[in-house]
Amino acid sequence: MKLLRSFFASLLAILLVFTNTLPAFAFCGFYVAKADTKLYNKASQVAIARSDDRTILTMANDYQGEAKDFAMVVPVPTVLSKEQVKVANPAIMERLDAFSAPRLVEYFDENPCDPPKLYDRFEMPQPVAPSAAPQAMKRARGSALGVEVEAQFNVGEYDIVILSAKESGGLETWLQESGYKIPNGARDLLKPYIRQKLKFFVAKVNLEKFETSGFTKLRPIQIAYESPRFMLPIRLGMINGQDAQDLIVYILSPKGRAEVANYRTVRIPSDVNIPEYVKGEFSNFYKSMFTTSYDRENRNVAFLEYAWNMGNCDPCSADPLNPDELKQAGVFWLEQPMGTNQPPQNSIWGRGRRPMPRSSNVFITRLHVRYTRDKFPEDLMFQDTNNQENFQGRYIMQHPYLNETNCDAGKQYRASLPKRFDQEAQTLSKLTGWKIEDIRKKLPSVNLADVSWYDRFRAYVR
Repeated sequence: MKLLRSFFASLLAILLVFTNTLPAFAFCGFYVAKADTKLYNKASQVAIARSDDRTILTMANDYQGEAKDFAMVVPVPTVLSKEQVKVANPAIMERLDAFSAPRLVEYFDENPCDPPKLYDRFEMPQPVAPSAAPQAMKRARGSALGVEVEAQFNVGEYDIVILSAKESGGLETWLQESGYKIPNGARDLLKPYIRQKLKFFVAKVNLEKFETSGFTKLRPIQIAYESPRFMLPIRLGMINGQDAQDLIVYILSPKGRAEVANYRTVRIPSDVNIPEYVKGEFSNFYKSMFTTSYDRENRNVAFLEYAWNMGNCDPCSADPLNPDELKQAGVFWLEQPMGTNQPPQNSIWGRGRRPMPRSSNVFITRLHVRYTRDKFPEDLMFQDTNNQENFQGRYIMQHPYLNETNCDAGKQYRASLPKRFDQEAQTLSKLTGWKIEDIRKKLPSVNLADVSWYDRFRAYVR
């Protein structure tokens, strides 16, 4: 057993050595698949870059339908001006998703008859530095309904209005009469925000600008504001249906990990060995595992899927975002390179921040929430911490050495494989709810013809 443990421990240090022109792979295995947001039929993504009281919020949704029917209503703590609203690059959300997605990694057992080899560990390379005012009649109607248009402007393909309201029924009526496709029953979900005296950021598509923009899908909207409230309003996202919806939140901070303050934050199951055939079924595996965890935790929890300093990754499912990409994601506390078109330091996007030239000053937290109208009665309230502990959803596929072996160590190794395979099968069944009988049918077979009964017995009782 000590020999076997020593053998597997040595495998954790195995690396491929490349020329200096190629990056070195870290010791934690080789990334082969990831569980990104493409797994889910309904998955919205939000990136929150926050330091002190300043927040830059990027909202991307999975809206499917005609652009003319799109409407976004987001409670905000203050009246936003045109300078505080942008249209973001969709690729930024894809980069955040790819970098932080739960991942499958693989190892390869070596011939147990060969002496184990030890290799030095190499760190992952650091990223290199990188319409006009409302008509009088519309104003009068809004006044009668208790709705006031605080600001109105166009950004990219979106027409934006910022509203304040005195009561939810009047706001719902105003939105519907103004051509926003707001489902019936919205007033109950609007009411708490009106009581808190929040404003409403409302966006719909300007069809003429969208058709000439060259984009086939709606781009994310990015807003910047200052407020002591560190929260994300999700209740309005429940208006559109009773089905469960997935929300992926990327929180970027110069301090450390972000946590949900008003709900439990639970780590997704991680660092478990699963059968190697899952490589071809990783999407189904992760969806089943997440659903099983969601049901087991009584649903109203936020799952932590990733927490890491953006300066490195181990193993990498995608390269870390470079400083320019981080700025596009809303990170405003990095040093602004000379000669760029980035907003000046005295703007809402980067005012009064001490220059920090390294993207390692960005810590990313990925949270996954699945919610329905009967769960999550409150919006998500966050708190940032100084916790720099790394975490990732990571699933291990250990390829066995199945060629013939003639040495005693090889025979003992093969004798241990059936028990190891069965343990992996039981882990997979527990995580996903899949039937153990179906899993066992897909496990590899091991030739034990030349293995003594004594070696088989020792492998069984260990």
